[in-house]
Amino acid sequence: MNIDSIKDGIVIDHIQAKKGLDIYNALKLGELDCSVAIITNAKSNKMGRKDIIKIDKNIDLDLNILGYIDPNITINIIENDERVDKYHVELPKEITNIIKCKNPRCITSIEQELKHIFILTDKEKRTYRCKYCETLNEE
Repeated sequence: MNIDSIKDGIVIDHIQAKKGLDIYNALKLGELDCSVAIITNAKSNKMGRKDIIKIDKNIDLDLNILGYIDPNITINIIENDERVDKYHVELPKEITNIIKCKNPRCITSIEQELKHIFILTDKEKRTYRCKYCETLNEE
């Protein structure tokens, strides 16, 4: 398989295998007017298998979404065929409008315009609770 290198753009690397499409959809990459490549189940010495996404354009990424989906992701910024920046995402302490509270009695169920805010309560278990009613988010 041969995927062209990108001159200017972003490479999202070290994605947990089978999570690449989740990230593609969450970032709405299908709406971009540039080439986007999703490589799934690529061999990785570090991870065994991984997914990779290559975006042939520099765009703003919502790191909260990326950190929530997979906090081990690496972002590489490419300019003029060279990596100019590399950083890792982390599990966000707070996420807004990424998940919705499932508690029917929560204020977010009544007040439709209210933002759905979840707070990280257990980093090791990746547990988030609703800011308003403290309902546990269960994936």
